[in-house]
Amino acid sequence: MAPVDAETESQAHTRHPTLVRAAERRKNPPLRPADITITDEAAVKRAVKAASLGNAMEWFDFGIYSYLAVTIGHVFFPSGSDTAQLLSSFATFAVAFLVRPLGGMVFGPMGDKVGRKKVLAVTMIMMAIGTFAIGLVPSYATIGFWAPVLLILFRLIQGFSTGGEYGGASTFIAEYAPDKRRGFFGSFLEFGTLAGYVGAAGLVTALTATLGSDTMQDWGWRVPFLVAGPLGLVGLYLRLRLDESPAFQKLADSTTYKASEGASAVESSAKGDLKRIFSKHLSRLIVCICLVGAYNVANYMLLSYMPTYLSDEMHYSESHGLLLLIATMVVLMLVISQVGRLSDRFGRKPLLTAGMLGFLALSAPAFLLVKQGSVAAVLGGMLMLGLSLVCLLGTMSSALPAIFPTQVRYGGLAVGYNLSASLFGGTTPLIVTALISATGTDMLPAYYAMGAALIGLVTIAFMKETAQQPLEGSPPSVETPQEAAELVAARA
Repeated sequence: MAPVDAETESQAHTRHPTLVRAAERRKNPPLRPADITITDEAAVKRAVKAASLGNAMEWFDFGIYSYLAVTIGHVFFPSGSDTAQLLSSFATFAVAFLVRPLGGMVFGPMGDKVGRKKVLAVTMIMMAIGTFAIGLVPSYATIGFWAPVLLILFRLIQGFSTGGEYGGASTFIAEYAPDKRRGFFGSFLEFGTLAGYVGAAGLVTALTATLGSDTMQDWGWRVPFLVAGPLGLVGLYLRLRLDESPAFQKLADSTTYKASEGASAVESSAKGDLKRIFSKHLSRLIVCICLVGAYNVANYMLLSYMPTYLSDEMHYSESHGLLLLIATMVVLMLVISQVGRLSDRFGRKPLLTAGMLGFLALSAPAFLLVKQGSVAAVLGGMLMLGLSLVCLLGTMSSALPAIFPTQVRYGGLAVGYNLSASLFGGTTPLIVTALISATGTDMLPAYYAMGAALIGLVTIAFMKETAQQPLEGSPPSVETPQEAAELVAARA
C-alpha cells in the first residue's frame, strides 16, 4: 500500500473531517487518570533492591562454581591430564544450562499465571538448596563414581531454578519502574549480577590466599558453597515482603477493572502458556534468543571464563587472575547505572549497538593485550572488553522485558533467555577450552566473541525502540500526578 502524501492527507481533512478525527482517535485513544499507573518511588526502590539482591545471590552461587572450576575438576573427577579434568568441570558447568530452558518453560508461564513474586521466592529457595548441597558432596577419592553424579544432580537443580530467575527479576523491575526511568532502575539488576560475581570471586580469592591451594582442594572449596544457605534465606525474606508488580496486579484484576478505551491494550487474562508464546510471539522469541545469545557469549567470556584463561593459558596464579577480574568488575559497577540513564535518554538500540561494536572491534586487540602478560596489559585488555560489556549489561534488563506484552512477558522472556543461555552462554567456557585444546590457538576466545557480536548487531536492527514507552499490554507508568495529568491532556 503506497504511503499517503501530505496533499492527499490535507484533502481528506477538508472533505471528511469527522472520519479523519475518528480514525485518529482510534489510533490514539484518550486516557483517563485511572488508566495510568503512578509509581510510588519508595516501593520501586524496595522492588529494585529485593530483585537485585536476590539476583546477586543467584549469581554468587553460579560464580563460585566458575571460579573454582580448576579445583572442582581435581576434586570430583578421576586424575589424569589437567585439561581433561578442566573440560569435565566445564562440562558439568554447562549441564546446568541444559536444564535452564526447562526451568524457564515451567517457571515463566507460572509467573504469568500466579504472579512474579511467588515464583521468584521458589527460585531463590531452589538455588540456595542446590548450591548448599554441592558443598556437602564427598570427593571422587571418597565415593568414586557417585561424586560427579551427585555434583551433576545439584547442578541440575541450580540450573532449573535459574531458568525462572532472570526473566522474573527483570520483569518485576520493568513493571515497577516508571516508563521514563526503566533503563536506570533496570540497570541495578545487572549491578546485582556483578555484585554476586565480585562477592564470589572475592571470597574464593580470600580463602585461597588464607588457606593455600592444598587446603582449598582438601576442604576450603566447600566454604563458598555452604555460605549460600544463609544468604538464600536473606533473599527469600526480602522477596516475600514485596507486593506484586503494578502491571501484573492490573492484569489479574482486569475482570473487575473496567478500563477505558485508552487502556484497552491491557490484556484481559493472565494465561501465559507456552503454546501462545511459540505460536503468536515466535518472531519476538527469535529476537530475544539471538540478542541474548550474543550478549551471553560476551558476558560469560569475560566474567566466567577469563580467570581460567589467565591461569590455564597465561599461567597466572588463580588468585592473581581473580583479583584482576574483581578490579574490572568494580569499574563496571561504578558506571552501570549511568549506562542505564543513557539508555533512557538516547534509547536502548544505540547503547546495545555500541556494546556489540565494541566486542566486534576490540576483542582481538584486547586478547593481544592480555597475552602480553603484564598486569597493566591484562587489566587494560579486560577493561576494553568490560566497557563494551557494560553497554549491554546496563541496557539489557530494560530492553528484554519490553520485547513481550504483559500477558506473556515472564514466560516469553524466561523461555527465550534460557534457550539462548543454554545454547550459547554456559557452553562458552567449554567450547572455547575445547577449541584452544584442538587448535592450539589461544586467540579463539576473541574470534568467538566477534562472531557473537556480529549476530547481535543484525538482531538489534530488527528490534523496536522501546525507551520511554509504556510496556506493551500495560497502561502508562509515570512518577507524579502532574505527569499523569499532562499525559491525559496530551491524549484528550
